[in-house]
Amino acid sequence: MDNRDTLIWLNNIRGVSNKIIEKLEKYYVDIKNIWYSSNDDILRIQGINEKTKLEIIKLKDYSYYERIMENVDKLGIKVVTIYDNNFPNRLRHIYNCPKVLYIKGDLLIEDHISIAIVGSRKVTAYGKWAAEKFATELAKIGVTTISGMAKGVDTDVHRSTIKSNGRTIAVLGSGLDVIYPKSNKNLYEEIIYNGCVMSEFPLGTQPFAYNFPQRNRIVSGLSLGVVVIEAGEKSGSLITAQHALEQGKDVFALPGNINSIYSIGTNKLIKDGAKLLLSLDDIIEEIIELKDISKKINVDNRNIIDYEELSEKEVQIFKCIQEGTIHLDMISYKTGINISSVTSILTILEIKGIIKQLPGKLFSVK
Repeated sequence: MDNRDTLIWLNNIRGVSNKIIEKLEKYYVDIKNIWYSSNDDILRIQGINEKTKLEIIKLKDYSYYERIMENVDKLGIKVVTIYDNNFPNRLRHIYNCPKVLYIKGDLLIEDHISIAIVGSRKVTAYGKWAAEKFATELAKIGVTTISGMAKGVDTDVHRSTIKSNGRTIAVLGSGLDVIYPKSNKNLYEEIIYNGCVMSEFPLGTQPFAYNFPQRNRIVSGLSLGVVVIEAGEKSGSLITAQHALEQGKDVFALPGNINSIYSIGTNKLIKDGAKLLLSLDDIIEEIIELKDISKKINVDNRNIIDYEELSEKEVQIFKCIQEGTIHLDMISYKTGINISSVTSILTILEIKGIIKQLPGKLFSVK
């Protein structure tokens, strides 16, 4: 057993946290030396409770380690430790750095250019639209999206990225063999073929509530910056934003209706100094790594529209919507086209797949 093997073994023992591993590293210098340590010596270690020390002694068995590796191999899971060269560099320097990562799919060099997008599980139509919009736009300029595969915003982010032929990473709050929520089983498989799913929790770990705030530091740690779409007053997304700030990352928040409970968190983030998010340009302007990418792509023309295929009135209405999400009545007012005709033309533009209707007779570019 070398240091790497020992780290994986310890990660699979109940009660052994990253902080306990750090204490063992300090005590033994080379953590593998625990294998040559007597039971009495292990029991003398300070700062670790007796129950955990007894569990370590009980499972100090090479066959236990072999079973762990057999199980991950059977499921096609890669194990990456902090001792490995391919361990994500950004995670090495965060507080409470994970020691072991379980990965299914491929974590590529290009995933270094990534943005985390998080938000409420109970997403509104506005939040869904924004999550899809920013995930799609980031995917189209080659930026990997990161989220947590939860219901709501996370799911919309992963799906929109994949639909746009982009790469996405899901960081789970459970073992990789425990898909949560179960309704995302198909999405889980799609992510594997368009990025990867990742967890610091060993196989069999259930999605306990206290796992999610812990995993959020990895979501932010992997990324260049964090986008918060919608968040309640005590949302887990705010924990991700806090981790990001502590890690020196930019946080972008989508402004929302002051009457919406799902925008209390994002509006407060903006009030406290988060970057106001109105367009993809707001992200690109703040993150230097994205500026080089954006130079190669005309960000303002991500959806290339062949105006020759549109009638004069269709072009007029489409350009009106391009300026930003707009109400049916305002389209009629700005274009001078009567409501009846506007309604018909909007239907045609929707069928052509270049605009989409939102609740409340609002329209936006797709």
